[in-house]
Amino acid sequence: MKILTHIRGTPIRKNRIENLPYHAKLKSLLPDKRKARILCEVLFWKQVHGGRFHQIDFDRQKIIGNYIVDFYVKSLGLAIEIDGWSHDFKQEYDKKRQAELESYGVKVFRISNHDIKNNMLIVIRDLENFIIEHYGVREADELSGAE
Repeated sequence: MKILTHIRGTPIRKNRIENLPYHAKLKSLLPDKRKARILCEVLFWKQVHGGRFHQIDFDRQKIIGNYIVDFYVKSLGLAIEIDGWSHDFKQEYDKKRQAELESYGVKVFRISNHDIKNNMLIVIRDLENFIIEHYGVREADELSGAE
């Protein structure tokens, strides 16, 4: 078992997912999405880029299957989606999208624009808790040598 980092004393295991589907037709959309500088994405990016969040590497605007996720952590197989007001009207689409991402083994952590603008410390704490819950090494895992 390879350890990526530690969060609040908990070892976090790597969980890289190999061979994720990639639809090249979406590649032409990436430059504009990255340049759009959507406020909440920029605010979140400032908290996590350059290893600022527990030395974990985040990518912006990653193509997975038929979708472009807002942020992706390769070493964990974790997508981070920031939901703005438009998501209030796209619940079925979001469910379908999340189900497809999860079918590849990708975990999805969702954040609202409101929380990013008003509760960044809570967003970061919730992300830490999510990572500990899904990728944290428990004592039983260490004792049994689980992968």
